[in-house]
Amino acid sequence: MYSFWDVNVAMLEGSVTTLQMFVLTLLFALPLGLIISFGSMSRFSPLRWLTKTFVWIIRGSPLMLQILIVFYGPGLLFGWKALPRFTAALVTFVINYACYFSEIYRGGIQGVPKGQQEAGQVLGMTKSQIFFKVTLLQVVKRIVPPMGNEFITLVKDTSLVRVISVYEIIWVGESFIKKGMIWPLFYCMVFYLLFSGALTLALGWFERKLSYFK
Repeated sequence: MYSFWDVNVAMLEGSVTTLQMFVLTLLFALPLGLIISFGSMSRFSPLRWLTKTFVWIIRGSPLMLQILIVFYGPGLLFGWKALPRFTAALVTFVINYACYFSEIYRGGIQGVPKGQQEAGQVLGMTKSQIFFKVTLLQVVKRIVPPMGNEFITLVKDTSLVRVISVYEIIWVGESFIKKGMIWPLFYCMVFYLLFSGALTLALGWFERKLSYFK
């Protein structure tokens, strides 16, 4: 029989995995998404259409299916050694969310009036200076709300990694059902609610700090 302490230790270990997946996904997906957005806006047509096609495939297929393909695909298709479960899940999440972020970046960048870029050129600014000092700061203000929605979705999507038996919090909670215990599932619910609530407050505070762009 598991004690209350034993269950809490197991649930905390699962929550650490969930937090790691969340933080590492954002760490890699946010810059990768910006790079992909440049491909989507490229004047070089083959690169632009290749990038848009890739983004369409990733956004149009279920994340759970992508996890299964990344984990099992290399071994079944090429006979390669499978990636570690956590690594396979992380690679999938980074690619998936980078594609979603790329569309948010693209919308934010293209939403900045071109007249401001032209004004920067008149002042003798280089393209990189115009992007980082004029465009990017305004893009950040525009993309915070949709990015916030994606962050909260990511919190909940981390539960999908249990499909390849990654030891995350819901996988741990479900394991206790076989032992006749259901309250760990409510533990999971409280964890997600608190995590999402904290993110909502943090993003709201950050958006207010950017109000000088109005």
